[in-house]
Amino acid sequence: MQIKADSVNEYLELVPDERKGAIRRLRDVILFNIPDGFIETIQYSMLSYVVPHSLYPAGYHCKPSDALPFISIGSQKNFIALYHMGVYADEKLLNWFKTAYPNHSTRKLDMGKSCIRFKNVDHIPYKLIGELASKMSVAEWIKLYELAIKR
Repeated sequence: MQIKADSVNEYLELVPDERKGAIRRLRDVILFNIPDGFIETIQYSMLSYVVPHSLYPAGYHCKPSDALPFISIGSQKNFIALYHMGVYADEKLLNWFKTAYPNHSTRKLDMGKSCIRFKNVDHIPYKLIGELASKMSVAEWIKLYELAIKR
């Protein structure tokens, strides 16, 4: 279930009512914790936090006209998804997250390579997501990204 929106405010209005609070709270946690330089936008039909072209003119290698993605929040058909490219690219960060998760949630971690799925909005570990959002600067993400795509 993709939400077709042209702006952050439009996206927030179109989120299903039962998820609005969780999506807004995730957004607030990310905005409060994400390091300076990332900007909020709509990318790939989700709320996204990206490295703007002004800081990384090359853009995303898959589609250079797109800013370099970092974190996205999406309301999917059966869950809320949080995509974090840093946990996909940095094994140390991934291990930190997997180790910290049980201290913040009684639910089993439901995760793909970069996607963390929350099927129940009452069990989202907001504090942990805030910590995760704060762990990598724009410069660190660009460096890690460039190392990964040059392999």
